[in-house]
Amino acid sequence: MSEEIFDVVNEADEIVGGAPRTVVHRDGLRHRAVHVLVFNASGEVFLQKRSLTKDSAPGKWDSSASGHLNQGEDYDTCASRELREEIGLVLSSTPERLFKLGACPGTGQEFVWVYRCRAEGPFQLHPEEIETAEWFSQALVAELVRTRPEDFARSFCLVWEHLSALIAGLSLPVVQQTLQQLPNSLSINPK
Repeated sequence: MSEEIFDVVNEADEIVGGAPRTVVHRDGLRHRAVHVLVFNASGEVFLQKRSLTKDSAPGKWDSSASGHLNQGEDYDTCASRELREEIGLVLSSTPERLFKLGACPGTGQEFVWVYRCRAEGPFQLHPEEIETAEWFSQALVAELVRTRPEDFARSFCLVWEHLSALIAGLSLPVVQQTLQQLPNSLSINPK
């Protein structure tokens, strides 16, 4: 299998070239990724525990689905693809965009669009990508990210921090763009 090629982007998230995955990560080049958070009707979030064979954050808890954009792929297409590939979720429309994180050390130099959707499962987990997965209350995720951040992928902690800030009405500098305020039904407060 040939190595993935990623679009390399500048500080404005404009494509300036392409490079193999290993080169992008080794050299700290800016590139693109998505995180998708799946919520159920009870407001719980579905998180995956990354496979121990992953080259980045093995065995760490992460978003419902996440991944890099393929060369020439747009963010929305990638979000739908990652849901389908990682947890077997096929949506009739693109997940809802929440906010975009700028490339920084916390994201591994990735520009990241964060999405959300609602689904109840059950899901079909990709065994090479995911060790296990489960539903968590938002309050428990907030507590675990605060007290045991080492159990989570670093980029997920940043995603959760900014989601929490968005819900609280705060603005953090690394958030580049927010499409809309979140409805009151999506909160970090305990049920």
